[in-house]
Amino acid sequence: MKHIISLLIENEPGALSRVVGLFSARGYNIETLTVAPTEDLSLSRMTIVTRGSEEIIEQITKHLNRLIEVVKVIDLSDHPHIERELMLIKVRAVGKEREEMKRMADIFRGRIIDVTDKTYTIELTGDSTKLDAFIEALEADVILETVRTGSSGISRGERILRV
Repeated sequence: MKHIISLLIENEPGALSRVVGLFSARGYNIETLTVAPTEDLSLSRMTIVTRGSEEIIEQITKHLNRLIEVVKVIDLSDHPHIERELMLIKVRAVGKEREEMKRMADIFRGRIIDVTDKTYTIELTGDSTKLDAFIEALEADVILETVRTGSSGISRGERILRV
């Protein structure tokens, strides 16, 4: 089962490598990893997407809580949450493909952010299934380059991740 683990971590050199090392040492896979400073510049928020049973996720959470740099850990998948990912995708857009690419971007509520004679670069946000669906809707030979950020998530309602 897919889990989105969100944690607050001290914004110090080596903190990220210790978290990643914890996953690596125990044979856990990280599907996506997003890290950025919070409103408090001494803390960063890290979002890790991984897969595993409830027991494995519980073990991961316990190990993360033992790291000195980790301030707080929550599994967003346990509660209602909002998940978003950003994708930039460069597609071939020549002749009749140009209109088709505009239409596809509109259908998926994407924005064309760069235009050349032969390409469009499209920005899309949404959950990973939406972005996967966009890629699947395109012909494979039309896609020139793809960049994805990985998931970021936040709890719905009053629940917050704060010190």
